[in-house]
Amino acid sequence: MAAQQEVPGLGRGFAFVGRRRELDLLLAAVRQPPAVVMVEGDAGMGKSRLVREATAILKTEGWRVATGFCHPLREPLPYGPVVDALSRIGPWLPDALPPTAGALAPLLPDLADRLPPAPSTPEGPGAARHQLVRAVRSVLAAVGRVVLVIEDAHWVDDATRELLLMLARDLPEQFALVLTYRAEDLSHGSVVLGAAYRPPPGASGTVIRLSPLTETDVADLAAAALGAQATPELCAVLHSRSEGLPLVAEEDLITLRDQARRDVGDLERAEVPSGLREAVTERMTALSPPGAAVVDAAAVLAVPATEALLAAVAGLDGDAAADGLIDALRAAVLRETETGKYAFRHVLAQQVAYRHIPGPRRTRLHQRAIEALQTQDPVPLVQIAHHTLATGDQRGWLDRIEQAADQAVALGDAGTAATLLHQILERSDVDGERRSRTALALARIVNYGVEYAVTVRELRAVLADPKLSDATRGEIRLGLGLLMLNVGADPAGFRELEHAVDELATLPHKAARAMLALALNDRDGAAAHAWDWLGRAERAARGSADEESRMATRAVRLTLMVRDGDPAVWPLVDRMPRRAENSVALNLTFFALGNVSATAIEIGHDRRARALVDDMESLVDGVDRRPFECVIRTTELRIKWLAGRWTGLDGEYAALGRAYADVRQVEIDRLLCQGRLALAQGRCSQALGHFAAAATRGSDATAQSLEIAAALTMARLTQRDPQAAWTTVEPALAMLRGLSCWARTGGLLPVAVEAALACGHPAAAEQLAAEAEADLSDRDAPAAMAELALARGLLRRATEPARAAEHFAEAQQRWQDIGRPYEVAKAAERRGEALTSVCPEDAASHLADAVRGFTELGATGDAARCHQRLRELGAEALRRPGRRGYGSELSPRELEVAELLAGGATNQDIAQTLFLSPRTVEKHVARVLTKLGTERKDIHGGRSNSDSHGSVERA
Repeated sequence: MAAQQEVPGLGRGFAFVGRRRELDLLLAAVRQPPAVVMVEGDAGMGKSRLVREATAILKTEGWRVATGFCHPLREPLPYGPVVDALSRIGPWLPDALPPTAGALAPLLPDLADRLPPAPSTPEGPGAARHQLVRAVRSVLAAVGRVVLVIEDAHWVDDATRELLLMLARDLPEQFALVLTYRAEDLSHGSVVLGAAYRPPPGASGTVIRLSPLTETDVADLAAAALGAQATPELCAVLHSRSEGLPLVAEEDLITLRDQARRDVGDLERAEVPSGLREAVTERMTALSPPGAAVVDAAAVLAVPATEALLAAVAGLDGDAAADGLIDALRAAVLRETETGKYAFRHVLAQQVAYRHIPGPRRTRLHQRAIEALQTQDPVPLVQIAHHTLATGDQRGWLDRIEQAADQAVALGDAGTAATLLHQILERSDVDGERRSRTALALARIVNYGVEYAVTVRELRAVLADPKLSDATRGEIRLGLGLLMLNVGADPAGFRELEHAVDELATLPHKAARAMLALALNDRDGAAAHAWDWLGRAERAARGSADEESRMATRAVRLTLMVRDGDPAVWPLVDRMPRRAENSVALNLTFFALGNVSATAIEIGHDRRARALVDDMESLVDGVDRRPFECVIRTTELRIKWLAGRWTGLDGEYAALGRAYADVRQVEIDRLLCQGRLALAQGRCSQALGHFAAAATRGSDATAQSLEIAAALTMARLTQRDPQAAWTTVEPALAMLRGLSCWARTGGLLPVAVEAALACGHPAAAEQLAAEAEADLSDRDAPAAMAELALARGLLRRATEPARAAEHFAEAQQRWQDIGRPYEVAKAAERRGEALTSVCPEDAASHLADAVRGFTELGATGDAARCHQRLRELGAEALRRPGRRGYGSELSPRELEVAELLAGGATNQDIAQTLFLSPRTVEKHVARVLTKLGTERKDIHGGRSNSDSHGSVERA
């Protein structure tokens, strides 16, 4: 146990007991930075004490500790608890700080002389928040070994939660974040850092959940406070009354020690609502009249307060207030905080004290609080609203809440604004006009971290009011539709936007926003109307003075042009400004470049996509990059896969998935990557599992849905199950036709043709190719053209093999021009297969090219399949050197089997890949395991220790 230590404001500290294991866990995590530690526990369980013990030790080791506090009555100030913590880091700041740190200067005026000059404030709340996030991180990184403690994070506002989430995702190297919170008090059953949080790679951390103290722990606590007078009987009663809650046991001990009350019977007979009310109340009754008045004022204020504010609310002059405050501190009813304010030792004690005040006096104290708070600058509107409601003034409370929400929006704290607006909408007695006004305010900020389900429910309830004007209804519905699409990924949001367009006839720039979202909808045949929606949006934007709407229409026009394979788009993209005077323009540039780069990959302009991603990464200053970071990283990883840079790719997808756990596209992309790699390495059953998992996720993007269907179809064809392949591909073909454009087939065209042919539907296969050919004749769609060449080759393979080989050669060249080596190797294999019956020598040459391509990529299953084809052709020169009798070494065939085993292939996978019977595969597998002296599950180790023909480690 730690030695007895002083507790700030208490004057008579308590021993630190029963938490040695938790203390060691916390210290171990912080000592291996970067780290995120979460300390969870019920009210009064000792979370803050544990953190204080740990940070006291860490300070002796050279760590700096900055602590910020969350409060239930939070005033609008983005990142308030973090800014509160950073206000005390002045002595630790180095002489030279990065320029980005200057954004903190307006929030930390006392440190303005230590910080770089404040940059110009960007336009838009999103860009301003991003600028401040970067400033906080740069300052923390510059300080060095620093622990940021955020207490009572269950009261954290959305803006601060977002900042903490970003810090936790991208931790400075010598930084530790420690959060304390009560899980039961998290709003709407949420998680303290949000569902999106996952520990980043390379970071340490833990979740420490505090449990009640044992009877032995309470006995140790009592012995340290009372010495020999802590009898076993007394300790048993203390534990029974406290139920192991440290705060309650300590309150009883204060009473026992300070009032010389040692009688176990008296303590046992005291009222026991966890023992706390009796303990606190008893000490309050011993206060002087000024002390009692100060405590009553503190209980009503409910948040840490200055001596002057306590005096004003208590109605005391300076000397009397000082005497009363000293009395409350000596009695351990109040404590002094690190910021020089005064508060209860715990929120539970504050609640007990508040209930102790008679009703009429409480009302007068709340009124005094309102009068005193109104003189402050800035006026704490949230606190005033709380006190107004406590006086029974419902209308006044509503007015104050609205004012506070407006103030929060003006300060860029949309999270607090949303919380306040929810309070209004949750009340059933709010008049219709105020309800619609509140809903309209909420609809304008719905994309800034609000509770999705609650917001949708409340906005729908307001929309049901028949008294709403069309313009108000339309703007609320616009916010609802965008929320459903952007946060909930619910396609029903498009229906809301269609209704909003009609209702927003008098607000053309708002209507244009809805039209642009509808123009980008490519599901269920909606793509056929994309240009109509864009045209309407352009006309609406021209009719308004809103420059942002006009810029947005230009960005969407570029996206639609790329989707349609319009070659005229690229000069327009090249002429797009990569710099702008304001953040709105830069954000729209990000929007355009992100959409264009992702679509460029879909149509086969991989190199252009790479250049556009580079342009996006160069756009940093003044831009809120967070909505686009995931797009950039996802596009980069897709480019890596297509370019054949497969090494470490799954790990990168895993890291991206942890950073963006709430983004479904990332998870689906990773499953597709895993499945494609498994298929290339001959693990068909595993590949099918990955592709099926991707399908169950239900992609919101049509292009991704087509990719999933194409992958599933290919896996079924590999399993020689053409009917299942055709069943999979048919609905996807309907989706593809609904795009009214074959430029983005997602790989579906050739596998659909192959499935149709395998199922005996040659007419359907011919029809598919004809539709694609007719549509692609005047489009700039390199990938679709390569797929069309493959489809033509498949159609001619059985009847005109030489002609088919020409089509495959065309596909091979097109994939080479695009820069996709795996597709190049697959086309070479197709080319070789087509020529096996008409020109075996050329067939062997092309199959050898395919082997080299697959081997370089690590596509061991594909390479083994091509080796089998070469054997069937009698291509002796391509066999690996060796004698016919291999003894204890692996033969070439056994080596191929071993390679597939090492990749995780099943016997069925091996049979399908090497065109062998299951019985033959069983024999080969048995011989491989015998020669390697290992079991199937240990094939990696057994093969790597062998000096036979190369390694079978998975590529």
